[in-house]
Amino acid sequence: MESSVAAEADRATEIKLKMKFTGKVAKISLAGAVIDLGIGQPAVIHISQLISSSEEPIMKVEDVLQVGQEVEVWVKKVKEDHIELTMLKPLDLEWRDLKKGMTVKGKVVRLEKFGAFVEIGAERPGLVHISEMAHGYVRTPSEVVNEGEEVEAQVLDVNRRKKQIKLSLKALLPEPVKIEEPKPVKPVIEAQSVKPKEKTIRRKRSGRKSSDQDESGNLLLNLEQPAQVEAEPTAMEMALREAMEKAKVRKRAQDVKSKKAKAVSNEQEDLLNRTLEQKAHTS
Repeated sequence: MESSVAAEADRATEIKLKMKFTGKVAKISLAGAVIDLGIGQPAVIHISQLISSSEEPIMKVEDVLQVGQEVEVWVKKVKEDHIELTMLKPLDLEWRDLKKGMTVKGKVVRLEKFGAFVEIGAERPGLVHISEMAHGYVRTPSEVVNEGEEVEAQVLDVNRRKKQIKLSLKALLPEPVKIEEPKPVKPVIEAQSVKPKEKTIRRKRSGRKSSDQDESGNLLLNLEQPAQVEAEPTAMEMALREAMEKAKVRKRAQDVKSKKAKAVSNEQEDLLNRTLEQKAHTS
């Protein structure tokens, strides 16, 4: 007998909030009822914590409970002399329990165009916006989750005044690996080496070492200045050059023709002058 009482006392000390019990109605009063939990400690339930199968408000305890009836209850408060119970299933997460950055588990209960609502055991379901479902583009929430599916999400924000809980699925997903494209390799233009004969000739002409020569008289190439490579002419440049060449040929032909015409004119003038001189002598 003493051992059973001690066991009940130990169990009573382990009572915590939200613990579930199946008790038996021991006594009914106007304000509520006494429930025997089998732990050797009195437990009471107020009329405001009763639930009924009908939607009408509870006016009498007898409308819901009867002496000897077994009921499922949860611990609402633990006091020194008694325990307060409730038939209303407590929330797994109270507003004070929700913290930004914490990870929660829940079930998808509704899909909308803008996101999905997830029941996480709080007063209100949390919302996973469509932009927080995956790292890539998501056209519709049904591409990622389905109703009734169990998911794990991270709490982004909690607004108790507006009763809003914002969740994110992609916050718990690894970020996609970014593949960097290889950078284009610039072509390296090798400088042409100077022939030994040219080095010797330049040294003899100068008569002294240049700042671009080493002790043995070899020319030092300035590698800081890039070698100039003549670009290939474009089609427009080639057409322009061809037109200029043709113009030069036409001009040369006109000059030759003009010189011939001038020479003929000079010969005719000389012939005319000689004819006039002959006539003058004969007269």
